[in-house]
Amino acid sequence: MAGRRYLFTPGPTPVPPQVLAALAEPVIHHRGADFRPVYERCLARLREVCRTDSDVLLFTGSGTAAMESVGVNLCAEGTRAIVVSAGNFGQRWEQIAAVHGAEVEAMRYEWGESPRPDDLAARLAELGGADVVFLTHSETSTGVVADLQPLAAAAKEAGALVAVDAVSSLGAVPLETDAWGLDALVSGSQKALMTPPGLALCAVSPQALAARKPGRSFYLDWERTQKAQAKLDAAFTPATSLIVALDVALGLLLDEGLEAVFERHVRLGRACRAGAKAMGLELFSPDDDRSAVVTAIRSPDGVESGAVVSALRERFGMTIADGQGPLKGKVFRIGHIGWFDVFDITTVLAAVELVLAEFGADIERGTAVTAALEAFEHAAVA
Repeated sequence: MAGRRYLFTPGPTPVPPQVLAALAEPVIHHRGADFRPVYERCLARLREVCRTDSDVLLFTGSGTAAMESVGVNLCAEGTRAIVVSAGNFGQRWEQIAAVHGAEVEAMRYEWGESPRPDDLAARLAELGGADVVFLTHSETSTGVVADLQPLAAAAKEAGALVAVDAVSSLGAVPLETDAWGLDALVSGSQKALMTPPGLALCAVSPQALAARKPGRSFYLDWERTQKAQAKLDAAFTPATSLIVALDVALGLLLDEGLEAVFERHVRLGRACRAGAKAMGLELFSPDDDRSAVVTAIRSPDGVESGAVVSALRERFGMTIADGQGPLKGKVFRIGHIGWFDVFDITTVLAAVELVLAEFGADIERGTAVTAALEAFEHAAVA
Protein backbone atom coordinates (compact mmCIF):
# COMPACT_ATOMS: atom_id res chain seq x y z
CA MET A 1 0.00 0.00 0.00
CA ALA A 2 1.51 3.29 -1.13
CA GLY A 3 -0.80 5.54 0.88
CA ARG A 4 -0.64 6.80 4.43
CA ARG A 5 1.06 4.66 7.05
CA TYR A 6 -0.20 4.37 10.62
CA LEU A 7 1.92 3.25 13.56
CA PHE A 8 0.08 1.74 16.54
CA THR A 9 2.83 -0.30 18.13
CA PRO A 10 4.02 0.25 21.72
CA GLY A 11 7.25 1.45 20.18
CA PRO A 12 8.45 2.96 17.98
CA THR A 13 5.61 5.45 18.08
CA PRO A 14 4.54 8.28 15.75
CA VAL A 15 6.76 11.35 15.74
CA PRO A 16 5.23 14.87 15.74
CA PRO A 17 6.01 17.08 12.73
CA GLN A 18 7.93 19.56 14.87
CA VAL A 19 10.26 16.76 15.93
CA LEU A 20 10.65 15.51 12.36
CA ALA A 21 11.48 19.05 11.28
CA ALA A 22 14.22 19.23 13.92
CA LEU A 23 15.69 16.00 12.55
CA ALA A 24 15.90 17.60 9.11
CA GLU A 25 18.12 20.44 10.34
CA PRO A 26 21.80 20.32 9.35
CA VAL A 27 23.93 18.07 11.54
CA ILE A 28 25.86 19.98 14.19
CA HIS A 29 29.07 19.03 15.96
CA HIS A 30 28.72 17.59 19.44
CA ARG A 31 31.44 19.85 20.83
CA GLY A 32 30.33 22.97 19.02
CA ALA A 33 28.91 26.06 20.67
CA ASP A 34 25.55 25.57 18.95
CA PHE A 35 25.05 22.09 20.45
CA ARG A 36 25.91 22.77 24.08
CA PRO A 37 22.82 24.85 24.96
CA VAL A 38 20.56 22.26 23.31
CA TYR A 39 22.30 19.49 25.25
CA GLU A 40 22.00 21.40 28.52
CA ARG A 41 18.30 22.10 27.99
CA CYS A 42 17.59 18.50 26.95
CA LEU A 43 19.28 17.08 30.05
CA ALA A 44 17.36 19.53 32.26
CA ARG A 45 14.08 18.58 30.60
CA LEU A 46 14.85 14.90 31.09
CA ARG A 47 15.28 15.51 34.81
CA GLU A 48 11.93 17.30 34.83
CA VAL A 49 10.14 14.48 33.00
CA CYS A 50 11.78 11.87 35.23
CA ARG A 51 10.93 14.03 38.24
CA THR A 52 14.39 13.79 39.72
CA ASP A 53 17.11 16.12 40.95
CA SER A 54 19.73 13.48 40.14
CA ASP A 55 21.63 13.06 36.90
CA VAL A 56 19.90 11.53 33.90
CA LEU A 57 22.63 9.84 31.87
CA LEU A 58 22.11 9.79 28.11
CA PHE A 59 23.48 7.06 25.85
CA THR A 60 23.29 6.46 22.12
CA GLY A 61 21.49 3.13 21.91
CA SER A 62 18.12 1.49 22.43
CA GLY A 63 16.33 1.29 25.76
CA THR A 64 18.02 -2.06 26.31
CA ALA A 65 21.38 -0.25 26.35
CA ALA A 66 20.17 1.70 29.38
CA MET A 67 19.04 -1.56 30.97
CA GLU A 68 22.47 -3.04 30.25
CA SER A 69 24.10 -0.01 31.88
CA VAL A 70 22.25 -0.90 35.09
CA GLY A 71 23.42 -4.48 34.90
CA VAL A 72 27.04 -3.64 34.25
CA ASN A 73 27.22 -0.91 36.90
CA LEU A 74 25.27 -2.58 39.70
CA CYS A 75 25.87 -6.30 39.16
CA ALA A 76 28.95 -8.43 39.67
CA GLU A 77 29.87 -11.80 41.11
CA GLY A 78 28.13 -12.08 44.45
CA THR A 79 25.49 -9.39 43.80
CA ARG A 80 22.13 -10.58 45.10
CA ALA A 81 19.38 -9.58 42.69
CA ILE A 82 15.63 -10.13 42.75
CA VAL A 83 13.84 -9.72 39.44
CA VAL A 84 10.07 -9.32 39.51
CA SER A 85 9.01 -10.74 36.16
CA ALA A 86 5.55 -10.92 34.59
CA GLY A 87 6.32 -10.83 30.89
CA ASN A 88 8.92 -10.51 28.19
CA PHE A 89 10.73 -7.48 29.58
CA GLY A 90 10.88 -8.81 33.11
CA GLN A 91 12.66 -11.79 31.59
CA ARG A 92 15.08 -9.36 29.94
CA TRP A 93 16.05 -8.01 33.38
CA GLU A 94 16.72 -11.61 34.46
CA GLN A 95 19.04 -12.17 31.50
CA ILE A 96 20.91 -8.90 31.93
CA ALA A 97 21.52 -9.36 35.65
CA ALA A 98 22.69 -12.94 35.11
CA VAL A 99 25.04 -12.01 32.27
CA HIS A 100 26.80 -9.59 34.59
CA GLY A 101 27.33 -12.17 37.30
CA ALA A 102 24.50 -11.51 39.74
CA GLU A 103 22.89 -14.27 41.75
CA VAL A 104 19.39 -13.88 40.34
CA GLU A 105 16.24 -14.80 42.22
CA ALA A 106 13.35 -14.51 39.78
CA MET A 107 9.85 -13.87 41.10
CA ARG A 108 7.88 -15.02 38.08
CA TYR A 109 4.20 -14.29 37.61
CA GLU A 110 1.97 -15.56 34.84
CA TRP A 111 2.01 -13.26 31.83
CA GLY A 112 -0.79 -10.76 32.38
CA GLU A 113 -0.65 -10.84 36.18
CA SER A 114 0.13 -7.72 38.19
CA PRO A 115 3.04 -8.13 40.62
CA ARG A 116 2.05 -7.77 44.27
CA PRO A 117 4.09 -5.74 46.78
CA ASP A 118 3.30 -8.17 49.62
CA ASP A 119 4.81 -11.01 47.61
CA LEU A 120 8.00 -9.01 47.10
CA ALA A 121 8.23 -8.05 50.76
CA ALA A 122 7.77 -11.68 51.81
CA ARG A 123 10.40 -12.95 49.37
CA LEU A 124 12.89 -10.33 50.49
CA ALA A 125 12.30 -11.38 54.10
CA GLU A 126 12.82 -15.05 53.21
CA LEU A 127 16.09 -14.29 51.44
CA GLY A 128 17.38 -11.88 54.03
CA GLY A 129 17.29 -8.97 51.59
CA ALA A 130 18.92 -8.25 48.25
CA ASP A 131 21.36 -5.78 46.76
CA VAL A 132 19.16 -4.80 43.82
CA VAL A 133 15.49 -5.34 43.00
CA PHE A 134 14.64 -5.11 39.30
CA LEU A 135 11.11 -4.01 38.39
CA THR A 136 9.21 -3.45 35.14
CA HIS A 137 6.79 -0.53 35.25
CA SER A 138 4.98 -1.02 31.95
CA GLU A 139 5.11 -4.58 30.60
CA THR A 140 4.24 -3.94 26.97
CA SER A 141 4.07 -7.66 26.18
CA THR A 142 0.89 -7.90 28.28
CA GLY A 143 -0.45 -4.36 28.69
CA VAL A 144 0.05 -4.46 32.47
CA VAL A 145 1.31 -1.31 34.18
CA ALA A 146 2.49 -2.33 37.62
CA ASP A 147 1.63 -0.42 40.79
CA LEU A 148 5.23 0.69 41.03
CA GLN A 149 5.28 2.84 44.16
CA PRO A 150 4.44 0.11 46.73
CA LEU A 151 6.71 -2.37 44.95
CA ALA A 152 9.59 0.09 45.21
CA ALA A 153 8.71 0.81 48.83
CA ALA A 154 8.92 -2.89 49.69
CA ALA A 155 12.36 -3.09 48.10
CA LYS A 156 13.61 0.04 49.87
CA GLU A 157 12.28 -1.21 53.20
CA ALA A 158 14.53 -4.24 52.78
CA GLY A 159 17.55 -2.04 52.01
CA ALA A 160 17.77 -2.85 48.29
CA LEU A 161 18.48 -0.54 45.40
CA VAL A 162 15.56 -0.27 42.99
CA ALA A 163 16.07 -0.50 39.23
CA VAL A 164 13.06 0.14 37.00
CA ASP A 165 12.37 -0.49 33.33
CA ALA A 166 10.33 2.59 32.42
CA VAL A 167 11.04 2.34 28.71
CA SER A 168 7.38 2.61 27.72
CA SER A 169 5.97 4.31 30.81
CA LEU A 170 8.10 7.44 31.11
CA GLY A 171 6.07 10.36 29.80
CA ALA A 172 2.86 8.34 29.58
CA VAL A 173 1.82 7.49 33.14
CA PRO A 174 2.67 8.97 36.55
CA LEU A 175 6.23 8.22 37.57
CA GLU A 176 8.14 9.84 40.44
CA THR A 177 11.81 8.88 40.46
CA ASP A 178 12.84 10.70 43.63
CA ALA A 179 9.58 10.58 45.59
CA TRP A 180 9.26 6.82 45.06
CA GLY A 181 12.89 6.08 45.89
CA LEU A 182 13.90 4.74 42.48
CA ASP A 183 17.67 4.36 42.09
CA ALA A 184 18.08 3.52 38.41
CA LEU A 185 15.25 4.36 36.02
CA VAL A 186 15.75 3.51 32.35
CA SER A 187 13.87 4.58 29.26
CA GLY A 188 14.27 5.19 25.55
CA SER A 189 13.47 7.88 23.02
CA GLN A 190 11.07 5.90 20.83
CA LYS A 191 8.07 5.45 23.11
CA ALA A 192 6.13 8.18 24.92
CA LEU A 193 9.02 10.60 24.36
CA MET A 194 7.92 10.82 20.68
CA THR A 195 11.38 10.64 19.11
CA PRO A 196 12.83 8.02 16.73
CA PRO A 197 14.78 5.11 18.21
CA GLY A 198 18.40 5.64 19.13
CA LEU A 199 18.63 7.32 22.54
CA ALA A 200 18.68 5.54 25.91
CA LEU A 201 18.55 7.24 29.28
CA CYS A 202 19.12 6.26 32.87
CA ALA A 203 18.25 8.40 35.87
CA VAL A 204 20.73 7.40 38.58
CA SER A 205 20.45 8.17 42.29
CA PRO A 206 23.48 9.09 44.43
CA GLN A 207 23.04 5.76 46.23
CA ALA A 208 23.23 3.85 42.96
CA LEU A 209 26.31 5.78 41.89
CA ALA A 210 27.95 5.00 45.22
CA ALA A 211 27.23 1.29 44.67
CA ARG A 212 28.66 1.29 41.15
CA LYS A 213 31.05 -1.53 40.28
CA PRO A 214 34.02 0.21 38.61
CA GLY A 215 35.91 -0.97 35.58
CA ARG A 216 33.26 -3.29 34.15
CA SER A 217 32.30 -1.29 31.06
CA PHE A 218 33.91 1.33 28.86
CA TYR A 219 30.96 2.66 26.89
CA LEU A 220 28.19 2.23 29.50
CA ASP A 221 30.17 3.33 32.54
CA TRP A 222 28.03 5.67 34.65
CA GLU A 223 30.89 7.63 36.15
CA ARG A 224 32.51 8.37 32.79
CA THR A 225 29.17 9.51 31.36
CA GLN A 226 28.31 11.61 34.42
CA LYS A 227 31.67 13.41 34.43
CA ALA A 228 31.35 14.26 30.74
CA GLN A 229 27.78 15.52 31.09
CA ALA A 230 28.78 17.70 34.04
CA LYS A 231 30.95 19.63 31.56
CA LEU A 232 28.16 19.60 28.92
CA ASP A 233 30.27 17.17 26.97
CA ALA A 234 29.64 13.58 25.97
CA ALA A 235 31.99 10.73 26.73
CA PHE A 236 31.54 9.49 23.16
CA THR A 237 30.04 10.93 19.99
CA PRO A 238 26.32 11.27 20.73
CA ALA A 239 23.46 11.09 18.24
CA THR A 240 23.34 14.87 17.96
CA SER A 241 20.37 15.10 15.61
CA LEU A 242 18.32 12.79 17.82
CA ILE A 243 19.18 14.89 20.87
CA VAL A 244 18.05 18.03 19.05
CA ALA A 245 14.80 16.21 18.18
CA LEU A 246 14.35 14.86 21.70
CA ASP A 247 14.74 18.38 23.08
CA VAL A 248 11.82 19.49 20.90
CA ALA A 249 9.71 16.48 21.89
CA LEU A 250 10.34 17.03 25.59
CA GLY A 251 9.35 20.67 25.13
CA LEU A 252 6.04 19.54 23.63
CA LEU A 253 5.38 17.25 26.60
CA LEU A 254 6.22 19.89 29.16
CA ASP A 255 4.21 22.56 27.34
CA GLU A 256 1.18 20.27 27.45
CA GLY A 257 1.90 19.62 31.13
CA LEU A 258 2.75 16.19 32.49
CA GLU A 259 -0.52 15.85 34.39
CA ALA A 260 -2.47 16.65 31.23
CA VAL A 261 -0.33 14.14 29.32
CA PHE A 262 -1.10 11.44 31.88
CA GLU A 263 -4.83 12.21 31.74
CA ARG A 264 -4.79 12.07 27.93
CA HIS A 265 -3.22 8.63 28.06
CA VAL A 266 -5.79 7.42 30.57
CA ARG A 267 -8.58 8.58 28.27
CA LEU A 268 -6.98 6.97 25.22
CA GLY A 269 -6.68 3.67 27.08
CA ARG A 270 -10.32 3.86 28.16
CA ALA A 271 -11.38 4.56 24.59
CA CYS A 272 -9.41 1.66 23.15
CA ARG A 273 -10.69 -0.82 25.71
CA ALA A 274 -14.27 0.39 25.34
CA GLY A 275 -14.14 0.00 21.58
CA ALA A 276 -12.69 -3.50 21.80
CA LYS A 277 -15.31 -4.61 24.32
CA ALA A 278 -18.10 -3.11 22.23
CA MET A 279 -17.06 -5.41 19.40
CA GLY A 280 -17.40 -8.32 21.79
CA LEU A 281 -13.65 -8.87 22.06
CA GLU A 282 -11.99 -10.04 25.27
CA LEU A 283 -9.27 -7.91 26.79
CA PHE A 284 -6.02 -9.51 27.85
CA SER A 285 -4.61 -6.40 29.50
CA PRO A 286 -6.33 -5.27 32.71
CA ASP A 287 -9.44 -3.15 32.28
CA ASP A 288 -8.25 -0.34 34.53
CA ASP A 289 -6.83 3.14 34.15
CA ARG A 290 -3.23 2.08 34.72
CA SER A 291 -3.43 0.27 31.36
CA ALA A 292 -2.77 3.49 29.51
CA VAL A 293 0.22 2.40 27.44
CA VAL A 294 -0.94 -0.50 25.28
CA THR A 295 -4.17 -2.46 25.01
CA ALA A 296 -3.73 -6.21 24.56
CA ILE A 297 -6.76 -7.94 23.05
CA ARG A 298 -7.41 -11.66 22.70
CA SER A 299 -7.88 -12.68 19.10
CA PRO A 300 -11.31 -14.26 18.47
CA ASP A 301 -11.62 -18.03 18.26
CA GLY A 302 -10.36 -19.32 14.96
CA VAL A 303 -8.46 -16.13 14.09
CA GLU A 304 -4.68 -16.13 14.51
CA SER A 305 -3.53 -12.74 15.77
CA GLY A 306 -0.60 -12.63 13.36
CA ALA A 307 -3.10 -12.77 10.51
CA VAL A 308 -4.88 -9.74 11.96
CA VAL A 309 -1.58 -7.86 12.20
CA SER A 310 -0.68 -8.73 8.60
CA ALA A 311 -4.11 -7.84 7.21
CA LEU A 312 -4.13 -4.43 8.90
CA ARG A 313 -0.71 -3.64 7.50
CA GLU A 314 -1.40 -4.86 3.98
CA ARG A 315 -4.93 -3.50 3.60
CA PHE A 316 -4.80 -0.24 5.55
CA GLY A 317 -1.14 0.55 6.14
CA MET A 318 -1.65 0.14 9.90
CA THR A 319 1.00 -1.49 12.03
CA ILE A 320 -0.07 -2.99 15.34
CA ALA A 321 1.82 -5.61 17.36
CA ASP A 322 1.36 -9.35 17.62
CA GLY A 323 1.70 -11.15 20.94
CA GLN A 324 5.14 -12.07 22.24
CA GLY A 325 6.42 -15.32 23.73
CA PRO A 326 3.53 -17.59 24.81
CA LEU A 327 1.03 -14.97 23.62
CA LYS A 328 2.22 -14.98 20.01
CA GLY A 329 -0.70 -15.77 17.73
CA LYS A 330 -3.16 -15.33 20.61
CA VAL A 331 -3.33 -11.59 21.25
CA PHE A 332 -2.79 -8.43 19.28
CA ARG A 333 -1.65 -5.19 20.86
CA ILE A 334 -2.62 -1.61 20.07
CA GLY A 335 -0.22 1.01 21.37
CA HIS A 336 -1.45 4.48 22.31
CA ILE A 337 1.52 6.22 23.89
CA GLY A 338 3.00 9.45 22.65
CA TRP A 339 1.58 11.50 19.81
CA PHE A 340 -2.00 10.15 19.70
CA ASP A 341 -5.52 11.51 19.96
CA VAL A 342 -8.91 9.80 20.14
CA PHE A 343 -9.40 9.85 16.37
CA ASP A 344 -6.30 7.71 15.95
CA ILE A 345 -7.94 5.18 18.28
CA THR A 346 -11.25 5.20 16.42
CA THR A 347 -9.40 4.77 13.12
CA VAL A 348 -7.56 1.63 14.21
CA LEU A 349 -10.66 0.19 15.90
CA ALA A 350 -12.66 0.64 12.70
CA ALA A 351 -9.96 -1.16 10.73
CA VAL A 352 -9.77 -4.00 13.26
CA GLU A 353 -13.55 -4.40 12.97
CA LEU A 354 -13.36 -4.66 9.19
CA VAL A 355 -10.53 -7.17 9.22
CA LEU A 356 -12.11 -9.40 11.86
CA ALA A 357 -15.41 -9.38 10.00
CA GLU A 358 -13.62 -10.47 6.84
CA PHE A 359 -12.07 -13.34 8.78
CA GLY A 360 -15.55 -14.44 9.80
CA ALA A 361 -15.17 -13.57 13.49
CA ASP A 362 -18.35 -13.28 15.52
CA ILE A 363 -18.15 -9.59 16.46
CA GLU A 364 -20.57 -6.75 16.93
CA ARG A 365 -20.43 -4.44 13.92
CA GLY A 366 -20.73 -0.66 13.99
CA THR A 367 -20.35 -0.11 17.73
CA ALA A 368 -16.64 0.23 18.44
CA VAL A 369 -16.14 3.82 17.27
CA THR A 370 -19.15 5.16 19.16
CA ALA A 371 -18.13 3.32 22.34
CA ALA A 372 -14.59 4.65 22.09
CA LEU A 373 -15.71 8.24 21.60
CA GLU A 374 -18.16 8.00 24.48
CA ALA A 375 -15.52 6.53 26.80
CA PHE A 376 -13.07 9.25 25.85
CA GLU A 377 -15.56 12.05 26.45
CA HIS A 378 -16.85 10.53 29.69
CA ALA A 379 -13.30 10.43 30.99
CA ALA A 380 -12.96 14.15 30.37
CA VAL A 381 -15.53 14.92 33.04
CA ALA A 382 -14.94 11.93 35.34
